[in-house]
Amino acid sequence: MGILNLRRRRTAVAAGLATLALAACAAAVPAQAADKTKYIALGDSYAAGQGAGEYKNDTCYRSENSYAELAAHAKAIKLVTNAACSGKTTQDVVNTQLRQLNKTTELVTITAGGNNLGFGDIVTNCGSAVPALAAACAKASATATDLLVSRRLAGDVAAMIRSVQTAAPNAKIVVTGYPYLFDPFNLDPADSMTPFIYQATFLADQLNANILQAAGETNTKDHRVQYVDVRTAFAGHGINSATNDPWINGATGNADSFHPNAAGYKAYFTALKDAKVYSAR
Repeated sequence: MGILNLRRRRTAVAAGLATLALAACAAAVPAQAADKTKYIALGDSYAAGQGAGEYKNDTCYRSENSYAELAAHAKAIKLVTNAACSGKTTQDVVNTQLRQLNKTTELVTITAGGNNLGFGDIVTNCGSAVPALAAACAKASATATDLLVSRRLAGDVAAMIRSVQTAAPNAKIVVTGYPYLFDPFNLDPADSMTPFIYQATFLADQLNANILQAAGETNTKDHRVQYVDVRTAFAGHGINSATNDPWINGATGNADSFHPNAAGYKAYFTALKDAKVYSAR
């Protein structure tokens, strides 16, 4: 009888230890998973990753080299989806991409606003020194300048951010700026492209200023909104890179023109990482 009781006690102890071990393992996995920030990326072609190749099977030019996909490899991040799509305006983001958001979303990044200005028209008509396109270039630039100087674009971006706040009330929202297409330094006054580069630089500065203003207006006590500037990250790597190391595609003859390449999206990711966007909560 004593031997039987001893065996029972040993069996009970062994079972108890096994239960504790299983419980510890079960607890460790959910805790690790819970630490990962649920992340959704929204926006236009610069958020989708257009220009970097390795596209997914859709018409949005979503690339495996986009900054959102690079962030998916970070230990603290769980990329739920990159919902960004080429050609989208701030209103398009609201109309077509917010369905991906909910109360469990913890981080949202957005690159949008360039298409509100008619980015495609500007680069098509102004991206080369062709006299026949001068009138169309002037018209496209004037339209964009009016939206920027009047700060109407800031209102569009702010409205988009507020819609995101409603759809994802518990999320931190990060809006990014845009890089310079061309390095605006040490330009040759005699070069026929110089006037366009100066104009493109002005528009980029105004575009970023509008996005920054919108972020400030919507960054309230209850809603965390952060702006990340990427111009410094791209410095020296414009289309006209003096070191012959551009991180922006020039005129490629296809839709990748005037978009970052894979190195450019790595620069976007680095700027966001340095701004602690992808850090553990």
